[in-house]
Amino acid sequence: MSHWPIAPILVPFFAALLALPLNLRGQRIVSLAATVLLALVAALLLARAHGGAEVYELGNWPAPFGIVLVADRLAALMVAVGALVALACVWHAARGWDERGRDFHALFQFQLAGINGAFLTGDLFNLFVFFELLLIASYCLLQHGGGGTRRIAGVHYVVLNLVGSVLFLVAVALIYGALGTLNLADIAQRLAHAGEAQMPAVHAAALLLLVVFALKAAVLPLFFWLPATYGAAAPPVAALFVALSKVGVYAILRVHGSALGTDVALAATLTAWLMPAALATVLAGALGALVAATLRELAGYLAIGSSGLLLTAVALGGAEGYLAAQFYLPGSVIALAALFLLADGVAACRGEAGDSIARASPVRAHVFVAWLFFVLAIAAAGLPPLTGFMGKALLLKAAAVAPSAAWVFAIVLVGSLLTLIALARAGIAVFWHVSDAPAAAPQPWRLAHPPAALLAGALLVLALFAGPVADYAARSAAALAGGAEVASR
Repeated sequence: MSHWPIAPILVPFFAALLALPLNLRGQRIVSLAATVLLALVAALLLARAHGGAEVYELGNWPAPFGIVLVADRLAALMVAVGALVALACVWHAARGWDERGRDFHALFQFQLAGINGAFLTGDLFNLFVFFELLLIASYCLLQHGGGGTRRIAGVHYVVLNLVGSVLFLVAVALIYGALGTLNLADIAQRLAHAGEAQMPAVHAAALLLLVVFALKAAVLPLFFWLPATYGAAAPPVAALFVALSKVGVYAILRVHGSALGTDVALAATLTAWLMPAALATVLAGALGALVAATLRELAGYLAIGSSGLLLTAVALGGAEGYLAAQFYLPGSVIALAALFLLADGVAACRGEAGDSIARASPVRAHVFVAWLFFVLAIAAAGLPPLTGFMGKALLLKAAAVAPSAAWVFAIVLVGSLLTLIALARAGIAVFWHVSDAPAAAPQPWRLAHPPAALLAGALLVLALFAGPVADYAARSAAALAGGAEVASR
């Protein structure tokens, strides 16, 4: 049995413990080294998962009784994307943001451990445990730097997620009471032989879980917390939160698309709820981006819209729907995280105007930053030649034969047009229609260009190797749709 599947959890967890007693410089060194190591481990796990899923049984206790981690293609992809974003965020934070509060790097690593655990777990209860670990760390990171705005946003964020946690526990209890197991593979198998008396509890639990995961993914009408929360958080925290919001999307795909999706009636009920909510989220995110007042607010609404697109693909189901979701996800997360980091660099160069989408003094290093924004805008809007365009094309292809095809085509295309207009409006206001005032002298530690450029470079690499990425996503989607990877748990 290989021990690699547990490495993405242990590396940040022990890095957090090691960083706690150190001074700031020591914490930076530990955090940067651990995140680089995590990225290397994630790359290795990605390569190993392409050959087949790896199951790790803690303490050699067999499933469904023991704690099981599964590094299949989907989980490895999510860990790799999260590690890349985390590396850029740590680099950015080490340029000054980590000085504004205590133990930033330890909390950051704890959150990474929780995120990776949520991606890798094969057990519904341990999914709850890792959710709580990442949420506790996120509560503290949201308050990093202090301020009234962060406190208000933090209260809303904590209250909503505590309610979600209670609902999660109720759903876990219902499923265990009905099926006698919480292992995802075992749930899929027992669901196929469940009696009529057990199904009402399972249906109720599935709907509760859908609400909980939709809250994490910021799906309409449960998305109102996200723009204020992400706008108040420190930029490196907000950038990591982009990956955090996709944990909810992943959970819906993993739990509802695979484990609970084996029941035809249950799958139909979930699709009936999920599809309209996902499409409404696409439209709400695009409209919010159109009226956003700052670049960070714009990025927050785009994150909402991307969750809607991903869940539209998940709601379509089947190999084609899952392929569209997995192909679109990496570029979307990377582009939006980079936008949060770039917004901080722009704010540092515009004096009191900050990152507001309004006429102000010109941005220092205008040409480089403008081109960087241009690349990120293309990725976020889903334009060629970057992978967002192909991801949307795959989504529309999957929707062509669906009963909701007309709605999917109309809302996805209209949402894409509104997103493009919103990004063009922001680019013109920030980089073109500038005032005659001299450029503000930026604080060097706030210039976020190198970390954002790292993520923009990753987008170009994804586009360059779109063929292998599509092949990887297609194999993963086929396995998920056929239940092969679930059965291997």
